[in-house]
Amino acid sequence: MTDATNSDVPSSAATASGLTLTQRLDRLSFTRAHAHLVTSSGIGWALDALDVALISYVIVVLKSEWSLSPTEQSWIVSLGFIGMALGAVLGGRLADRFGRRTVFSLTLLLFGLGAGLSAFAPVLAFFLVMRFFVGLGLGAELPVASTYVSEFAPPSIRGRIIVVLEAFWAIGWLVAALLGYLLVPHGEWGWRIALLIGAVPALYAAFVRFGLPESIRFLETRGRDDEAERIVRRFEVSPVLFRVRQATAEVTSAQHPATGESASSTTGFAGLWRGGQARSTIALSLVWFLVNFSYYGAFIWIPSILAAQGYDLVKSFGYTLIITLAQLPGYAVAAWLIERWGRRWTLATFLVGSAVSAVLFGTAGSVTAILISGCLLSFFNLGAWGALYAISPEVFPTALRGTGTGWSAGFGRVASIVAPLVVPVVLAAAWGGTGVLFTIFGVAFVLAALSALLLDERMGQALTD
Repeated sequence: MTDATNSDVPSSAATASGLTLTQRLDRLSFTRAHAHLVTSSGIGWALDALDVALISYVIVVLKSEWSLSPTEQSWIVSLGFIGMALGAVLGGRLADRFGRRTVFSLTLLLFGLGAGLSAFAPVLAFFLVMRFFVGLGLGAELPVASTYVSEFAPPSIRGRIIVVLEAFWAIGWLVAALLGYLLVPHGEWGWRIALLIGAVPALYAAFVRFGLPESIRFLETRGRDDEAERIVRRFEVSPVLFRVRQATAEVTSAQHPATGESASSTTGFAGLWRGGQARSTIALSLVWFLVNFSYYGAFIWIPSILAAQGYDLVKSFGYTLIITLAQLPGYAVAAWLIERWGRRWTLATFLVGSAVSAVLFGTAGSVTAILISGCLLSFFNLGAWGALYAISPEVFPTALRGTGTGWSAGFGRVASIVAPLVVPVVLAAAWGGTGVLFTIFGVAFVLAALSALLLDERMGQALTD
C-alpha cells in the first residue's frame, strides 16, 4: 500500500499517446477514489439486503399476529419479487439512457420509502402494496450498482471488486439476522422497528446522488467528454492504495466481439438477441433464473422451516444467524478464486457446491447436521452470487450493459416469484417434504452450473465499448 498517485500514467502523457478516456481509466491502479466508490455503493447494497432478509423473519411473526395462511405468507414474498423483476428490467434500461449513478440513487430512494411505509402497515393489503414498491426499487438497484462499479474497476481485479461489492450483501443479511434474533420475536413493536431500520436507504440516496461520479463509459456514449475528462483526472490524481497489473487484453474499437456490430447499432432490448450476443443473453438469463429459484426458495423460508420443525422462534432465528455467518468466508474464497480460475469456473464450482449442500440440508436429521449443511449452503451459494454479479456486466458492450444485466436479473426474478409459492406446496404434498424440496433446489443449482460454462470468459480484459 502506498500514498503515491498514479504518476505512472499522467494525464498529459496519456493524452499525448492517443489513449481514450476509458483506456486511461483502465490503466490506473486501485486508488482511494475507487475505494470510496466501492464502499459507498456497497453500503447501499447492504441496506438492501437488510430489508430482504428481514422479511423472512417478519413473516414468521405476522403469521400469528395477522392469522396469515401459507398462501398469504407466500404473497408477501412474491409481490416483492414481482416488483424486483420489473425493477431490474426497467432499471437496467433506464441506466443505459439516463446514467448509472442517477438511476442508482433514485432506486434507493424508492426502495427506502417503501420499506419505511411498510413498517406502519395497518393491514395486510397495505403491507403487500409497499412490498411491491420495495421490490421495484431493490430490483433496479442491484444490477445497476454492479454495472456501475464494474465500469470503474481496474480490469485485472474487476471480478474481485464486484465480489467484494456483493459481500456487502452478507453484512446486511447479518444485521438482519441480528435484528431478527433481538427484535422481531418481541411482537408488533419488534418487527415494525426492524423494518424502520431498513428504511435508511431513503436518506442514503441523497448522499449517493451527489457524492459519486457518473460512469465514464456512459458519459462517452452521450458525448459528455468534458465531464468524463474531469472524472478521469480525479481518479488519476487520487492516492494509490495498491498497484495492480494492467489488462491482458484491451478492446480499442467500438465493435463488440460477440455481436460484430457497433455499439450504436445494438442499443435497446433488440440488441440482446443479435448475433453472438443472443447466446450470452440466454445462458446468463438461465443462470439468474435457476440461482434465484433455489436461493430465495431456500433462504427466505429457512426460519419458517426451522420453526415448523419444532424449534421456537428465538432458537430458529439463532440457528439462521449462525448459518448466515458462513456467507462471509464464501465471498472471501470466491473473491480470491475469481481472478485465478476465472469467472465461469468459479461460478460453476460454487454452484455445484451449493447443489450438494442443498441436498445435505434437506436430509439433515439433527441440529448439528442442520447447522453444518446450512453453513455449507450459505458458503457456496453466496460465493456463487458474487461470481454471478461479476460476470454479468462483462458479457455485454457498454451500450447494452445496463439493459443486458437488468434483463438477465429481471428474468431471474421470475423464479424468485415462483419459488416462495412452490415451497409450501411441496412441503405439504404427500410426496413432498423438506428432503424433496431441497433436492429440487440442488438440481436447479446443477443446471445453473452447466449454463454458466456457456458464458464468455473476460478475466483480466478491458470492458468492450
